Amino acid sequence: MTPTRLLPACLILLLAFPASAATLTAAVAANLQPAFGEIQAAFRQASGHEIKPVFNSSGRFVAQIKNGAPFDLFLSADMMYPESLHKEGLTDGPPQVYAYGAVVLWTMKDIDLGQWQKALASPAVSRIAVASASSAPYGREALRALQTLGLEAALKPKLVFGESVAQTSQYIHSGVVDAGFTAKSVVLSPEMKGQGKWVDLPAGSYQPIAQGTVLLKAATPASREAARQFKDFLAAPPARAILQRYGYQLP
Repeated sequence: MTPTRLLPACLILLLAFPASAATLTAAVAANLQPAFGEIQAAFRQASGHEIKPVFNSSGRFVAQIKNGAPFDLFLSADMMYPESLHKEGLTDGPPQVYAYGAVVLWTMKDIDLGQWQKALASPAVSRIAVASASSAPYGREALRALQTLGLEAALKPKLVFGESVAQTSQYIHSGVVDAGFTAKSVVLSPEMKGQGKWVDLPAGSYQPIAQGTVLLKAATPASREAARQFKDFLAAPPARAILQRYGYQLP
């Protein structure tokens, strides 16, 4: 889509936003952290509203929200978590998919990623990072891929678990592990682009990661309308263009 065709949609957004500005607090899945700064800035420019993100694994956010954490909205790494909150009556409406995430294998070491399955199983690789499957959808799907590809038994003793994609990425980038599984958004971020080597996991080896956003009933009256606008903004051309640059597929 050309910039001239994007303009009408942006103007519609600008006209829809009120003059008064609000400050939102968002629970944001760790995989979205590399792209969120650009999304935050674009939303601020279009609306005047400020959005303050808190980054963590999606599973940990669900526990916090159930315990009354004062978030206005939740951007999850999958649909399961926001759907569970919706079923418990903690959301203002059902969740919607804003992006589909991809899993990659990333390394700072001299590993032949052209034959990555053989390389990971070799004695030369002793530590492989992956996010916890119990709280991080990207970790869950990385482990699903290992099972699908018949690598689970061989690699299980080598796995080092992080609490979130962010922590797992730190393990990989620092060289604490030989390689690891993370979100494609991480390796395409300006901070990490060109560092180390990475390869996409075969798409059929794991389930597509449909990432969902949902408004929360804990939102204050002053921030509720701004939160609705942000949810709509994620489906608008400026936000979609940012998400695409960071390797997400769009709904």
